[in-house]
Amino acid sequence: MTIMEKPGAHGTLIAPDTLEIRRVLPAPPERVWAWLTDSELRRKWLAAGEMTLVPGAECELVWRNDELTDPPGTRPGDIGDENRMTCRVIAVDPPRSLSITWGKASDVTFTLAPRGEGTLLTIVHARLPDRASLLGVSAGWHAHLGVLVSLVEGSKPAPFWDAFTALRTDYDQRLP
Repeated sequence: MTIMEKPGAHGTLIAPDTLEIRRVLPAPPERVWAWLTDSELRRKWLAAGEMTLVPGAECELVWRNDELTDPPGTRPGDIGDENRMTCRVIAVDPPRSLSITWGKASDVTFTLAPRGEGTLLTIVHARLPDRASLLGVSAGWHAHLGVLVSLVEGSKPAPFWDAFTALRTDYDQRLP
């Protein structure tokens, strides 16, 4: 297990506009795939939204981060209680990879690989348009993956917003 795969490990820049973050989850790829693609499961750690797994299909992701953890923590004043974004499926290879547009500005690829009895989940978020976006998605993916790991492990996740706020400050100091 590399440092990037350990729980809580920070994402790294693999290009000036591209973040990569990895986690090993204690579940087979098929189960992790369900957490990525099933709206009811995905809403528990990231965002709701029905997704048709066909290239070109659009989906709307709906974030209600106040509902991810109990307690939710203190939401930053610059973020609303609900956020929506239209995405489009770029490529799909169940249960190994899924690529989607991330709004109009960037793309995200999820790759799943067996790792022992678990799954290595790698997220690559590319074409981030500016530093503010880079910091937001770095802290966001890190905090959301913390919730996912806890849910898959059957443990209680830490307050989402408190983790996000601390991580946004941390990434601001770590990333060029």
